[in-house]
Amino acid sequence: MIAVEDTVLILLAAGRSDRFGPGNKLEEPFLARPLGLHVAVALEDMPFRERIVVVDGCTIDYAAHHFSVLHNDATDRDMASSVRMGVDCARARDAKAVLIALADMPRVTAAHIYRLFDAAADLDGQAVVASSDGTTPRPPVLFGRDRFEEVLAITGDQGARDLIQAGRHVVANAAELIDVDTREDLERLRELVHAPEALLRPDSHLLRAGSSEERRAAFDHLE
Repeated sequence: MIAVEDTVLILLAAGRSDRFGPGNKLEEPFLARPLGLHVAVALEDMPFRERIVVVDGCTIDYAAHHFSVLHNDATDRDMASSVRMGVDCARARDAKAVLIALADMPRVTAAHIYRLFDAAADLDGQAVVASSDGTTPRPPVLFGRDRFEEVLAITGDQGARDLIQAGRHVVANAAELIDVDTREDLERLRELVHAPEALLRPDSHLLRAGSSEERRAAFDHLE
C-alpha cells in the first residue's frame, strides 16, 4: 500500500507553451487566481511527504504554498526533462512514490487523487496508476519507487505515454482532466465554469446576458 505521507508531489510548471502564444499561460487569471496555482491549492490539505514544483521562469510564488522550487532552464527542456528532474529529487529524498501533476490542469481535485492511491493499494512499489477520461490515460499519475528507473529513462512524450498506457487507469469526469494548451482552451474553460474573467471578452455571451446589476456584480468580483 502506498501512503500519501510517503509520497512526493511533483508539480510540472515548466514548458515552452508554444501553442498558447505570447505570455505564460500559468500566470493567466482563472477564477480570481493564476491558472497554474489551482492544482497546488486543490491538493494543499493532502499530507504529502514533500511538494516539489519544476518551473522555468514562472513568477507564481509556489514557495508560499510549501513547495520546493526546482528550475529547469535547459534550452531543450520538455516535459520529460522536468519529470526526470522532479523524480531524481524525490528519489534522493527517499520517497516511496511520486504523484506527478500538471499545473495547466486547474480542475483536478483531491478526491480524484485519493482514488489514484486507492487503485494502487495492492501494487506498492510497482504502481503505475494514471488518470483517464475513459479513453486516454494521462496525468495526474502515481508511480511507485520501483518504477523510478523507468521514469528516469523517459525521453520525449511517447515514452511517458507508453509507460502509463501499460498501467492501471482511474476514470474521472473529462471536465476534471481539462488541460490548457491554447488561448482558445482557456477561453472555453472560462465560459464552461462561468468564470468572471470571461466577462473581459467583448464577444462573451456572459457579458451580453443578464441584467445590468448582474453584470456589474460580476465585474466587481474581478476587483
